[in-house]
Amino acid sequence: MTTTPRSLAEHVAAVLGRVAPLPVQDVGLADLAVEPPGRSLGAEVRSVALVPPFDAAAMDGYAVRLSDLPADGSPVTLPVVGDLRPGSPPDPGRVLGGHGAVRIMTGAPVPGGADAVVPVERTSTGRFVAGGPTTEREVTLARQPRAHVRHRGEDVRPGDLLGRAGDAVTPALVAVAASGGLTDLPVRPRPRVAVLSTGSELVAAGDVAGVGRIPDSNSLLLSALARAAGADVVRVGAVPDDADALRAALDGVVGSTPGGSGTVDLVVTTGGVSAGASDVVRAVLDADDARLTDVDVAAVALRPGRPQALARWRGVPWVALPGNPVSAFVSFALFVRPAVAVLAGREPARPVRRPAAEAWPSPPGRTHVVPVRTLPSGAVARATAPGADHRSGGHATSTLLGADALALVPPDVEKVEAGDELDVLPLDLPFGTGT
Repeated sequence: MTTTPRSLAEHVAAVLGRVAPLPVQDVGLADLAVEPPGRSLGAEVRSVALVPPFDAAAMDGYAVRLSDLPADGSPVTLPVVGDLRPGSPPDPGRVLGGHGAVRIMTGAPVPGGADAVVPVERTSTGRFVAGGPTTEREVTLARQPRAHVRHRGEDVRPGDLLGRAGDAVTPALVAVAASGGLTDLPVRPRPRVAVLSTGSELVAAGDVAGVGRIPDSNSLLLSALARAAGADVVRVGAVPDDADALRAALDGVVGSTPGGSGTVDLVVTTGGVSAGASDVVRAVLDADDARLTDVDVAAVALRPGRPQALARWRGVPWVALPGNPVSAFVSFALFVRPAVAVLAGREPARPVRRPAAEAWPSPPGRTHVVPVRTLPSGAVARATAPGADHRSGGHATSTLLGADALALVPPDVEKVEAGDELDVLPLDLPFGTGT
């Protein structure tokens, strides 16, 4: 165990030093389109095709040659010599070999010789009736300011960069990759995170708690946070304050026992990490056990969230967080979410600078993490429970309901003044994407 408090930055580095990006795998676009979010690219991606692959109509209307339309914009009547719909094969010699107009629908190939599309609503036809006959023999139209033609390759060309390693796999990327001729993408898996809470006082949500018992909200909290960070979650729930029970639970999630879920990339526990007689995580970490390596128990100069621990269980990184719900929430945002981002091949989220909207005291000597809400002005104020007419203490989980960010007050600050610039970590960044 470290004998002097570790800084916030030092503990972040200690956590991130235990994880590495997961191996890249090629996954089909059809599968990526229906998966939960959380994938990121493992390598840069470039187009292999032209988008669009041919000159296409951008409007329903008539394909014409501008040379057939008076330059002064006066109307002219042309014979309708063809009909093109999406999926029609382009046959420019047959469709528009001379003076005339071709009835054309959005997305259909523009016939050779045509260099503009006049929207139907700006012609004598007025509109096309869906499913109705298209029998007009001639049409009156005039030159328009825009050509309404999507030219071949004007959007994407072979070799164009579509995404870099670490970029999130978004619906737009999947769609553009498909248009650009790709069938799959090199991506990293969503990290698989096991979550469990410790404490003999814990009961499942909805069970009758009784005196001395409380609902297990922490495993629900951390599971939801891990899911929001882009991970697949194995939620174990509550484990009693028994070292053998904790060891069995750890063996189960890393796959060493029959029926174990296996192949998790990270284990996150909450509770039992201090120096109390019932702190089961400390008991396991302090024991001589071949399954346990790289133990690092630390006091971090952080409020809330001072007691922290790291280890590997059968080689799988293990991050042990304190049991206070606000401490667990803060610790997840500062330590676990960045670890999930690294596993997924992304850059961890970075704080942004925001002014304080009000003054508040801050205990010196430790980084004070304050749940805050962002005002329309961009300044941040301390979060309160929705509808509350008082400010809850730092231990109150209801305060988190009104928070959209965490303000990081430096250890040497005893009072935050209105207007002071603070490092603020937004809580709504998807999957740990930096700003």
